[in-house]
Amino acid sequence: MSERAKILVIDDQESMRDSCQQTLSRKGYEVDTANNGAQGLVLLEEKSYDLVILDLKMPGFNGLEVLKKIKEDNPEIVVVVITGYATIESAVEAMKYGAFDFIPKPFTPESFRLIVKRALNTREITLENVLLRHELKQGLSSEIIIGNDKSMKSVEQLVKKVGPTDTTVLITGESGTGKEVIARAIHQCSGRNGKPFVAVDCGSLVENLFESELFGHVRGSFTGATETKYGRFELANGGTLFFDEISNVSLNIQAKLLRVLQEREVTKVGSSQVVKVDVRIIAATNKDLVDAVKAGTFREDLFYRLSVVPMTLPPLRGRRGDIPLLANHFLKKYNSKRGKNITAISKPALDALTEYDWPGNVRELQNAIERAVVLTENEVIEPADLLYYGLSAEPVNSDVGQIRSLVDLERNHIAKTLKSFDGHKGKTAKVLGIDRKTLRIKLKTYGIK
Repeated sequence: MSERAKILVIDDQESMRDSCQQTLSRKGYEVDTANNGAQGLVLLEEKSYDLVILDLKMPGFNGLEVLKKIKEDNPEIVVVVITGYATIESAVEAMKYGAFDFIPKPFTPESFRLIVKRALNTREITLENVLLRHELKQGLSSEIIIGNDKSMKSVEQLVKKVGPTDTTVLITGESGTGKEVIARAIHQCSGRNGKPFVAVDCGSLVENLFESELFGHVRGSFTGATETKYGRFELANGGTLFFDEISNVSLNIQAKLLRVLQEREVTKVGSSQVVKVDVRIIAATNKDLVDAVKAGTFREDLFYRLSVVPMTLPPLRGRRGDIPLLANHFLKKYNSKRGKNITAISKPALDALTEYDWPGNVRELQNAIERAVVLTENEVIEPADLLYYGLSAEPVNSDVGQIRSLVDLERNHIAKTLKSFDGHKGKTAKVLGIDRKTLRIKLKTYGIK
């Protein structure tokens, strides 16, 4: 936990408040104090704290009541209670209500700082676990930048230049070109690489939950909000926040996002509490944001805020020389992942891969190689292994003995599959092993209706 952690001390004794504040301030913590429970709760409404030091025995609104209220409204805040020897039983009860630990009076500055450090480490682990669950749910993974093409070498050089800075980057390119891979590479080149990289898929979040996902929410703020939730900005604090497909964000959210980028603070849905955040922003889109600005669907001020350093990724068909390199990389990856021992991709198969236009770009190539590794029963991947499941019975050779184009085979297979499901695109995409967006691209490319 950063030594800039924010701590609130709630104690009715002025000498105890001053002692705690001085002890913690010397270690670089930001410390506020409150002389009673009611004042402490007011401060908790106004500001965000990582840790609360709470005296249990106070007149009026006692410590146990304050603890219950804190954990009800802000369960992520770590609370350490201070107690006299005569109230150890109360301290044990406080632990039942969510206190991290208690420290009996009198205590030394060293023992106090030690328990504060342990409490803050616990909060950091809690945040890391929330982030890990999010990443596992999203199935996020990291790849290296692969490519000898001149255009990719230029991208790689730009990553190395911009990475060590905190500059905001806008990555453009077709779907599947590896925008998130590049964003992760930028993060790894930065001084933030020991902190979280949090991705937000702006295309998958529904409008009415977008604000909650970004900024978090408090319990009871809307139907279904059964507990307080961290937003992506809080999860990424100290690290990098990556907005994928930023063009899908509504004008309403764009306005709020712009404010956060300017003020570097967020407010949870249903709360008035301001949370300071320190994140680097990287955004990506497969759309032309200049056209979106002209059309009035994207804010011009937000565009300029995001596009400090623009970076364009080439489509895979624009760097065909990298296809064999990428294909063999994915072969090794899925050999290991699937427990297979496929030795190579044959020349005819590599030729077919290189000839294909790959509307789904690197992601589609990766899926094709994974599917081939899973389905093939041979030691070498052949053209027939690259076809979609169910197409293996289709003749591969033409009447004149030449290998048919993978493009022709795919076009015919998609058309037949779509027809067999009476034009139902969802069922067709599922059987083909691709998503609906990729299917729509292929239908448009091949002129299939």
